[in-house]
Amino acid sequence: MTAALDSVPTPILVGIGGAAGALARYAVDRLLDGGRRSTFAVNVLGSTLLGAIVAASLPAAALALVATGFCGAFTTFSSFALNVTRALDSGRVDIALVDAVGTLAAALAGVWVGSALVGV
Repeated sequence: MTAALDSVPTPILVGIGGAAGALARYAVDRLLDGGRRSTFAVNVLGSTLLGAIVAASLPAAALALVATGFCGAFTTFSSFALNVTRALDSGRVDIALVDAVGTLAAALAGVWVGSALVGV
């Protein structure tokens, strides 16, 4: 499989991974009815996957496909920032803090868990 990936240009791998990540992001959004919960879920899941992928020391082609492409499109910092800003704009400092601190802590924990699962 790695040899097959090595023959594909990197931008194509990123695009294929990105398309799959975007579709997965959409599926989670539909499953969790969008909003804060789906943003939180994809950021934590994506961080966990990224931690595992990087810790696995995969070849550059696989990293382009999964880490840059899939995880890059699946996770969504812009939606996270929008959710926090909307909460602040509506006077919900409590929700903004829970989103900001909770997402950061859970995403960092996700990277650690992903790395630990791979055994690094």
